[in-house]
Amino acid sequence: MDYYIKNGDIFLRKQDLSLSETLDCGQAFRWESLDGGRSYHGFMLDKPLTVSEDDESIVFHNVTEDDFLNIWADYFDLSTDYGELKRRFSEDATLKIACEFAGGIRLLRQDKWEALCSFIISQNNNIPRIKGIISRLCESFGDKTGAGFTFPPAKRLAELECCDLSPLRAGFRARYIIDAAKKINSGEIKLEDAAILPLDEARKELMKICGVGVKVADCAMLYGMHRLEFFPVDVWIRRVLERYYPNGLPECIKGFEGIAQQYLFHYVRNTDGF
Repeated sequence: MDYYIKNGDIFLRKQDLSLSETLDCGQAFRWESLDGGRSYHGFMLDKPLTVSEDDESIVFHNVTEDDFLNIWADYFDLSTDYGELKRRFSEDATLKIACEFAGGIRLLRQDKWEALCSFIISQNNNIPRIKGIISRLCESFGDKTGAGFTFPPAKRLAELECCDLSPLRAGFRARYIIDAAKKINSGEIKLEDAAILPLDEARKELMKICGVGVKVADCAMLYGMHRLEFFPVDVWIRRVLERYYPNGLPECIKGFEGIAQQYLFHYVRNTDGF
């Protein structure tokens, strides 16, 4: 990891990381573009970050070296060699095209509860509306800081009823959010345990939550628990599977299915190539 510190900012040599491709590809919903995709502001738990990029560097603004190494390097998965992964994936012709289209995508290591709650909200929804609901959730029940609002913990939401979430305009999803918060707060579902269960058992554990089906469970496992063997399937990915992988996924992505999914999803959603 090649970086240096200057005037309180940390400059990371730009390699296999694009902010717009990573933060706007549908895996996280609390990053806001400040200037058309060159700078973003967001949170990891209660830690705010403003981050920008130029042709050579990713710049982490007003960040201590300790926070960079112990929080943000992990969040942006900087220890993983995405160049090598793209080389492997490119053994498959379809994935080669997808990797070349958006080679700066990285899989974020998000908070378990935030990812689960976010993908419950994502059901039958579009990205702008998902972001709006999550923003209102944070403003209504998170902690206010000088940099914005934090994501509310399950314990806080577990004390509420569906009617309390009416300002969110979340519709039927309000009941699912409350059910998830109550089951996690009571210990009926332990996200730390789910994170290490075998694939089918982990999926079934999360599907105990009202409204959580296979896709939401798989998204929560991939984006919130970094379980790379999970490969969420929505309408976009289903088209890819039907057309290019009717006999199963290629061997070259084994063990990293979730990262390969990100390249495929972003490509098919932004082009007519499939």
